[in-house]
Amino acid sequence: MSSPCDPRHAPAGDVGAALMVIDSRLKAVYDGRTGVDPEQQQLIDQFVASLGPKEVHDLLDGACTLIFMFMKWLRMAHEDHGKDVIEYVVPSLVAAMRNMPKSVRPEVIPTMAGLVVAAGTGLSPSLWRKQFGDWASEEMNPLEATAFLLAEHINRITDDRDFASRLITDALTGVDQDRRRGGL
Repeated sequence: MSSPCDPRHAPAGDVGAALMVIDSRLKAVYDGRTGVDPEQQQLIDQFVASLGPKEVHDLLDGACTLIFMFMKWLRMAHEDHGKDVIEYVVPSLVAAMRNMPKSVRPEVIPTMAGLVVAAGTGLSPSLWRKQFGDWASEEMNPLEATAFLLAEHINRITDDRDFASRLITDALTGVDQDRRRGGL
């Protein structure tokens, strides 16, 4: 029996825009800019302010798609070593979020952990979250932090600062090529 949270039923959203935000944050951290960069934040704020309601939902769905794709890759990598992705990824993710009290309020950590567990078990994080109502404004930074932390985790275990971003761009390129060939 198919789950209502099956990824086949989920909108992919604007994966490119979500990846742009996460990749920009990764590059800033890798360049040693761990504080809030006022220019970068202003650009992101302007970008988000320019979005209409549909585009905002597309960006949220895109972030959830990133989380799903990162967890799918992590699940396969952990299974190759006989390990459970939930056991090895979720505790460190929660610990990292607890150390980010300015960006991630404690009461939203269970929701972000739930998104990651949903993705780690093959469910759509977007559809899983949707069953609890609309997104709250307090969940925006934590959602970004969740995607960022998963990408950084992938980059760290692969010892490649661009691996997670390349993983997504390669997948998007493959989809575009399939569409041009008439496969999708």
